[in-house]
Amino acid sequence: MDWIRLTKSGKDLTGLKGRLIEVTENELSKHNKKEDCWICIRGFVYNVTPYMEYHPGGEDELMKAAGTDGTDLFDQVHRWVNYESMLKECLVGRMAVKPVAALKEISSAVSEDKKQLNGVFPEKKVLASSAKDLSPSYDWFQTDRLITVVIYTKQKDVNADLVIVDCQDKQLRGEIIMDDHSYLVNIDLDHAVSEDVAVNIAEKVGKVEIILNKKDNVHWKMLGQPCEGHNTFMKRTDRGLFYRKCKLVSKTEVTHDTKLFCLMLPKGTHLRVPTGQHVYLKHIIAGTEVVKPYTPVLPFLPLDFQEPPCHDGVHIYLMIKIYSHGLFTQALDHLQIGDFISVSNPEGSFKKSQVQTSEDLLLLAGGTGFTPMVKLLNFALTEVSCLRTVKLIFFNKTENDILWRNQLEQLALKDERFEVQFILSQPSKDWVGKRGKISSSLLSEFVKRSRRDSKVLICICGPAPFTEQGVQYLQDLGYSQEEIHAFTA
Repeated sequence: MDWIRLTKSGKDLTGLKGRLIEVTENELSKHNKKEDCWICIRGFVYNVTPYMEYHPGGEDELMKAAGTDGTDLFDQVHRWVNYESMLKECLVGRMAVKPVAALKEISSAVSEDKKQLNGVFPEKKVLASSAKDLSPSYDWFQTDRLITVVIYTKQKDVNADLVIVDCQDKQLRGEIIMDDHSYLVNIDLDHAVSEDVAVNIAEKVGKVEIILNKKDNVHWKMLGQPCEGHNTFMKRTDRGLFYRKCKLVSKTEVTHDTKLFCLMLPKGTHLRVPTGQHVYLKHIIAGTEVVKPYTPVLPFLPLDFQEPPCHDGVHIYLMIKIYSHGLFTQALDHLQIGDFISVSNPEGSFKKSQVQTSEDLLLLAGGTGFTPMVKLLNFALTEVSCLRTVKLIFFNKTENDILWRNQLEQLALKDERFEVQFILSQPSKDWVGKRGKISSSLLSEFVKRSRRDSKVLICICGPAPFTEQGVQYLQDLGYSQEEIHAFTA
């Protein structure tokens, strides 16, 4: 809030008295000191000198990118942060485009404009060298009532988790996730379509059909005009986050300070958040966009090992702890039923295959670090037959802080493979269970292989110090980096 007040004070935070300049690489490199620090992010240069004392990571983290292009470093740490809004008063200008690169860019744009034919655009080669042979493409066709956009991923095992479609008004955005890359179709449609959107996936051949319903019974001469990023295949971290507005449909208490929020996706959206991945919520607070990551959960822990009926691809459930002095969570708590909040595409590096090749799955959760474990538990007990043991070691302060305690205990009774262990750091005198904080001795007691040579996966999530210490303790106990997955959100 202090930083927000400073940016709204009218002070000159760039040192350029309101001018925007074109910055060369040589000029950027000169501003590499704490008292004079410029950083480039995605082609825009910011004077972050006045932000030094407000940066949560401290001055040293900002100085790692001083006088250079800090895009990659920013993406590694917190690419979800809305830096454009936070640093808009610190904008110095754009990086200067090299003459040769500029000429190629103009030539490419003109060439594409000339080659447009029947709504199909030539493929842009925005590829990492390792992915050039993938070459996704798309086409479209129509009937009297329907428009069908066909995306050829040329990859096997494309499933519904990897396809994200948003169709609002005349805007169609379809993104296909392929490992750490994605292919995007982004078009301003030639005519209006209804909100009813269907997605068909031929998994074995990697073909995706997006079926739109025409609002008017007219023959389209073209699919539409390309929008930013259309027909590109690139690294997901270079793509940027896309948001859609979701409606709050319910809010229920889980514990004294934690609530389960149910959000409804727009009618024209097809989105499923894969197990172990998170989304970002974006909300405007005091005139500034604030973004926070949350991992979707199920509406409850199913005991019959099937997806519950209400987990239907239409709703997203988020278990959120409301902090008394937390600006963002307080703002969420004040949302009324029917209000809207922006939700991003899924993010995260976790892959189900990590579980499918394991015999022992050990989950370490601290507080709301339990949220990634919910879908993971359901997936493991429902779909992974090779697992011998699934154990949750759940750290909390008090008994009242334990999320879904009854459901977890019922699940342990229902499936002999599953075991849950609650550990409290501030228990009441009546608590008969384990006490303490995460430590090497506690982990050595509970984190064990079912057999000496069994394949194990250990997932850990919680506050940053909990996760960092936990990973170190696990490594000290002899578990390899490949056997540990730390959730960062």
